[in-house]
Amino acid sequence: MRQIKLTIEYDGTNYSGWQVQPNGITIQQMIEESLATMLGEPVKLHSSGRTDAGVHALGMVAAFKTGKLLPLRAFSYGLNALLPNDIAIRDAVEAPLAFNPRADAKSKHYRYTIYNAVRRSPLARLSSWHLRGALDIERMQAAAFHFVGEHDFAAFRASNCAAKTTVRRLFSVSVVKDGESVIIDVHGSGFLKNMVRIIAGTLAEVGQGKINPDAVPGLLVSGDRAASGITAPPQGLCLVEVFY
Repeated sequence: MRQIKLTIEYDGTNYSGWQVQPNGITIQQMIEESLATMLGEPVKLHSSGRTDAGVHALGMVAAFKTGKLLPLRAFSYGLNALLPNDIAIRDAVEAPLAFNPRADAKSKHYRYTIYNAVRRSPLARLSSWHLRGALDIERMQAAAFHFVGEHDFAAFRASNCAAKTTVRRLFSVSVVKDGESVIIDVHGSGFLKNMVRIIAGTLAEVGQGKINPDAVPGLLVSGDRAASGITAPPQGLCLVEVFY
């Protein structure tokens, strides 16, 4: 028996998220079906986490066990030949049988992109959130600073989040203007459901002058989801990398 670790890139536009579910086509489903075709046996992928419908990834990590002795290139080049154009295996390596993509992950890097221009962009529409009004980047940067560290992020999670604890540690949160895009990078040890999207929505409202940058510590202490910013739309979010 061997375990294969996959690093996966995908455009989540046409999928109901990562995890297999009965009411929609998912990334996990497409990869498992392609692996089953290749290996001639059912395959169960275990991932480093989940992404919601419409969310993208550059570096989702997943692993599976198999007794088949195919070369590693079969699980990258060969598997890519079976997958649709919006899903690709970037890398396939041997991993110890004890490797657990979720439990062994040390941290994750997410990126949220805002397209900040008056006119809409057909090319950016599936990978960013279009906001027309000017954003105050310095205010957003000041607010981002308050998220760094270990905090209770109860005010920054979805109402149906099932996490047992809402305490998480963020190592860095940065806001950078790049042409017509505003890039929000968040690096942390773990995340709650919709946490990055709510942080992005809150920072956007700070940039619009709707929330004061110095209000963020109070939002964290309050645990009140209704007091924090909106949940930014899914297409602007991308899982960049999982660190082990």
